[in-house]
Formats: sequence, C-alpha cells, structure tokens
Amino acid sequence: MATVYSDVQTQLTQNDPREHVKANEIGGEVRVARATYEASSLASGDVIEMFALPDGARILSGSLAHDALGSSTTLSVGFAAHKDADGTDVSASAAAYKAAAASTSAQIVDVVATLALLNGEEVDANEDGKTVTVTMGGAAGTGTIALTMMYVTA
Repeated sequence: MATVYSDVQTQLTQNDPREHVKANEIGGEVRVARATYEASSLASGDVIEMFALPDGARILSGSLAHDALGSSTTLSVGFAAHKDADGTDVSASAAAYKAAAASTSAQIVDVVATLALLNGEEVDANEDGKTVTVTMGGAAGTGTIALTMMYVTA
C-alpha cells in the first residue's frame, strides 16, 4: 500500500524547502455570513443580493431556508457580476452555488454542497467582495428566505 499526500500535507511535509500554506487552508478563522429577506410577491427573475464575501475567503458550506413561497416557485443561489482581485469583470451566475429547485414547501437545503457547486472555492474579488444572490424563478413568491454561508479567512 502506498502513502499519498494532500496538497496541504505535501506543502507542509514533502517539499524542500517547505511551502507556505494559506490560513484559509489550515489554521484560519471560520466566519459566518447570514441574511434574510421577506418576499412579498417577489417576481420570477428577481434577484436578492444577500451579502458579500471577502477576497480570499474559502467557502466551506451553506444552507438556504425558506417558507412555502407559492406554487411553481423555485430558488437558486449564485453570485452577482463583480470584479476579481485583478480588476477583471466576472459575469453573474445565478445558480453557481445551488441550481434552481422548488420552493413550494418550507424547507432547508444545502448550498455549495458539491465541488461542482464551488464547495471549497477561494473567493477572487476586489475590495467590494463577491455578492451572493438568491434568484426567484417559476412564479411570484411570498415568504421568508434566509441564506447562511460558512467560510474561512486568514
């Protein structure tokens, strides 16, 4: 049997000289971002800006909680258009962290739940940060929408 090493363990123990490991990979501080929005006939296609994550934050997990918002409604979680740390424009992605799914009954669902949904992403944004959004789809919705994300900073 072979012993293999993660990227962090390689940097710490296998490279000569040892490499610096970022604090958002080991030994960083876990932080929380949480916001709510009280929707009143929020139209399909409307975007709620929930909060901004800072440059360098490593996204760990998240959850989207909501009331029963109405028949045919969906919610997705993504991010608004922004500039990366180098000043390059980044297009919005309404479903980067959670694809649109039914919001017809009250529930709590995971966001950033897979690598494809950017679990572990290191935020690359200018001083304004990366604004996380929730988008209403399908039909107009009414009720409370709450988003929580956990991330690590240096």
